[in-house]
Amino acid sequence: MPSPDAAQYRYRLPVQVRFRDTDAMGHINNAVYLTYFESARAGYYRAVTGRSFEGIDEHPVSLILARATVDFRAQAYFGETLLVACRTSWLGRSSFCTAYRITAAEDTVRGAGRLIAEGETVLVTFDYAAQRPVPIPADLLAQLQAFEGGPIPPRPG
Repeated sequence: MPSPDAAQYRYRLPVQVRFRDTDAMGHINNAVYLTYFESARAGYYRAVTGRSFEGIDEHPVSLILARATVDFRAQAYFGETLLVACRTSWLGRSSFCTAYRITAAEDTVRGAGRLIAEGETVLVTFDYAAQRPVPIPADLLAQLQAFEGGPIPPRPG
């Protein structure tokens, strides 16, 4: 069953596990979870800002992925529907962390609501022309905090 912190996630993306997402063992291939995170991150960004990720042709400052982790908790299989939840868990000067939680949807016979995977990505606001990190824009900070319902903790330690 989902842990008590599941309510902290305001954004959820349903994902149907496709046959191509599975491996020879019959469960989702480990690399596919990062693709699920990416899909949720794009939807989350749109929900937060009202726009898609900007390409460098549209805006020279955008986001770059600096780090990704996945903790696998249970197997998931072809045909299942998963819920990929994400939220901003901390803010730094030029980076922030997006936390993810993947659970089985209610329509599965293998255990509705079971925790499939958890993970994090660290995103950096990056100036592509200068090739360096830059501070998170004030408008993005405000949008993230508004979406999350209040202040977001600072980067740990």
